[in-house]
Amino acid sequence: MGQTVILGVIGSDAHVVGITILEQALTAAGFDVENLGVQTAKAEFVSAAAAEDAGAVLVSSLYGHARQDCQGLHERLAEADCDAVTYIGGNLAVGQNDWTETERTFRKLGFDRVFDADSVNT
Repeated sequence: MGQTVILGVIGSDAHVVGITILEQALTAAGFDVENLGVQTAKAEFVSAAAAEDAGAVLVSSLYGHARQDCQGLHERLAEADCDAVTYIGGNLAVGQNDWTETERTFRKLGFDRVFDADSVNT
């Protein structure tokens, strides 16, 4: 058994292809993956991360409203005594013109790693 990774699409977003590919790749790499699917509430991420003692929480968002959906997520993870590394990726902001500013926004929200839709091996 490998380290457990929690994976899901946050908020009202229903884009499933990306997390399906991530689930397959992470499983092939030896991780235990708990795929929460699409339209996942913050509370579901926190509950799964705490229950599985997850090493990482991967949040996907492609519909551009990730900032609103993710507010308070890290505070809830801390309250649950979950110290997983957190990742977010996708089309994180509507009209995302300044990637540096978008990345800064999600770092301030508490994410350890931030990726846009064009990120590859960074």
